[in-house]
Amino acid sequence: MLQEEDMYQFFVSPEQISLNDKSVIILGADVNHIKNVLRMKVGEELSVSNGTDGREYRCSIRNLEEDRVLCELRFVKEDQVELPARIHLFQALPKGDKMELIVQKAVELGVYRIIPVVSKRCIVKLDDKKAVSKVNRWQGICEAAAKQSKRAIIPEVTKVSDFGQGIQMAQNMAVKLIPYELAEDTAKTRSILSQIVPGQDAAVFIGPEGGFEASEIALALEKGVEPITLGRRILRTETAGLTLLSWLIYLLEIAEG
Repeated sequence: MLQEEDMYQFFVSPEQISLNDKSVIILGADVNHIKNVLRMKVGEELSVSNGTDGREYRCSIRNLEEDRVLCELRFVKEDQVELPARIHLFQALPKGDKMELIVQKAVELGVYRIIPVVSKRCIVKLDDKKAVSKVNRWQGICEAAAKQSKRAIIPEVTKVSDFGQGIQMAQNMAVKLIPYELAEDTAKTRSILSQIVPGQDAAVFIGPEGGFEASEIALALEKGVEPITLGRRILRTETAGLTLLSWLIYLLEIAEG
């Protein structure tokens, strides 16, 4: 029997799990991975999530077929791996392939959703076709990172939005944060972060390499986004969001015991 930390995890669609029949069907590329890469056998255990309800479905392999793997559902484990607050990362598009790193690490750190944002200082310009292709690529990275880190859900990468649309999307969220180099009040930052509680939705806005323009900061403040400091050093765009996510892990999971 595999130890908990060695359990292989796969994502399936909700309709591939039948609680009535106590069965799970695995389809697609995972079939080849299970049979020919992992070389798993009938009777071996694996973990399945449907990517939406936060539950882990513990199964054993019942039959290995040509185009599917039939599993017997043994028990359902409630979510214990997701952050108690839902963190939405509004990430301004960075240069090169930095977004791939950001997506991968943000998923590992527990982000709930990633919204790619075009702000005024973004160097990257995507037409509609390229934007769709990029989002599909980032979503694939999300799924792989969710499997690796044994997440109960696959975070969504939304379509690319402009900064104003991003601000609008965050309007009904309980907490809205924007790291800003001119925000130097560390006590206020500690106070804001410590007020985030389980069950809330929190928006985090991260600028591109050149940061947000003053007009964008002004719009954010007008719409209730709180400026915070990430310390005395200027962080790269690929570091800033991951730093804040790490702080939130500590506050939501570790400091509370």
